[in-house]
Amino acid sequence: MLTQPKKTKYRKYFKPRLLPRSSTKTHKLGEQNCFALVTMESGYLNGRQIEAARQNIRRKVKREGKLEILTFPDIAVSQKALAARMGKGKGKVNHWVAAIAAGRAIFRLYGIDSEQGIPALRSGANKLPMKLKIHKL
Repeated sequence: MLTQPKKTKYRKYFKPRLLPRSSTKTHKLGEQNCFALVTMESGYLNGRQIEAARQNIRRKVKREGKLEILTFPDIAVSQKALAARMGKGKGKVNHWVAAIAAGRAIFRLYGIDSEQGIPALRSGANKLPMKLKIHKL
């Protein structure tokens, strides 16, 4: 009698160990008259860091223009309690992270002039833990 292979209903996430693959070319940035915050190195950003940068950028441009967020934290990082013994399954999800490759745009800012847009993106970049540059089209 042949048995069917066991199907997994829920697949556990693995904690990211390696940095995302870096590319040397920047991604296409679309329309004219926009500014983008582009990463210079690979790494991980969690949801709180992305949200802190977004709030700071929106505050500096006084909610004018359009701000696009091009990353989403979709990798779960779990952690067991400090005093927990070995075994008894995987720990609960501690936070979510987004894998960012080098040369990738994180934020795009449309419909704003350069004297407002560049300082706003620079202040947002100060909230993030990696090297970033402002790409102007």
